[in-house]
Amino acid sequence: MEYRKLGNSGMYVSAIAYGNWTTHGEQIDQDAATECVRTALDLGITTFDTADAYAGTRAETALGEALKGTRREGLELFTKVYFPTGEGKNDRGLSRKHIMESINGSLRRLRTDYVDLYQAHRYDYETPLEETMQAFADIVRAGKAHYIGVSEWTVDEIRRGAKLARELGIHLVSSQPQYNMLWRVIEPEIVPLSQELGLSQIVWSPIAQGVLTGKYLPGQGGPAASRFTTDDGGAKTEHRYMQEEVLERVQELKPLAEEAGLSMAAFAVAWVLQNQNVSSAIVGASRPEQLRDNVTAAGVRLDPELLSRVDAVLGDLVERDPAKVESFPERV
Repeated sequence: MEYRKLGNSGMYVSAIAYGNWTTHGEQIDQDAATECVRTALDLGITTFDTADAYAGTRAETALGEALKGTRREGLELFTKVYFPTGEGKNDRGLSRKHIMESINGSLRRLRTDYVDLYQAHRYDYETPLEETMQAFADIVRAGKAHYIGVSEWTVDEIRRGAKLARELGIHLVSSQPQYNMLWRVIEPEIVPLSQELGLSQIVWSPIAQGVLTGKYLPGQGGPAASRFTTDDGGAKTEHRYMQEEVLERVQELKPLAEEAGLSMAAFAVAWVLQNQNVSSAIVGASRPEQLRDNVTAAGVRLDPELLSRVDAVLGDLVERDPAKVESFPERV
């Protein structure tokens, strides 16, 4: 495993992080979740990412159970706040009320006294940013979180949040965006700003929700029970990743992955880790063997010529428009 600093902080994170969106509490039971988490630990993964809204709070509970008995100081636990966790009007957003109640709920479910990184899962346009950042500062000072991060914020929102964090004396150290070979909207603006401000990226969907594994074949339905397969076995072709041309070009990446000595999935994860502003790539897994494959990407250095060939294959299918930061596929 490779370990990288998170932003300009002194904390290291594993280059491969284990995330439990769509798996724990939904796709797999507790025994399977625990097996995956224990495998992750055995492979050197120390960074675990979740959110209070995943699986209606069940994902945090499953992760807390799976990590029971593990030395807490040897882990970096990340969670998030913003999306609904209940039916009430205040059970969502980044108001002081919801943030303060949510951190306590997350700590209880995760069976810990603190999280290493507490993240704003989205930007809240209905709450003053000053209120949000003051609540985060109070959580840090109370010892319930070490660092603060954001997820899918625009360049202007990150700039404003970082300024307030500095004024409040807390560390805003990370951004958690979608990033992969096909979706590169953070490169033109967010990465340069993050480098300027001392933030790094913790990226989600490095394999484009499974598409970059090559398992979705042109003209065919996806694997049974996959996220892009309809109830009758057909493909959800309306999704931007499931367009025929995208699937055809992805198949052309197979020889490049073989040349690098990696599976298609590991090749995709290794690709995002070539970006020096990326501290960690979040991978999900419902089976231990998926993790064993993904971690082979850690520490791999891909030849610049090989990276250029990736660009040549994907061509104009790559999305780079920074205006698309807010129009990503939703996760919850």
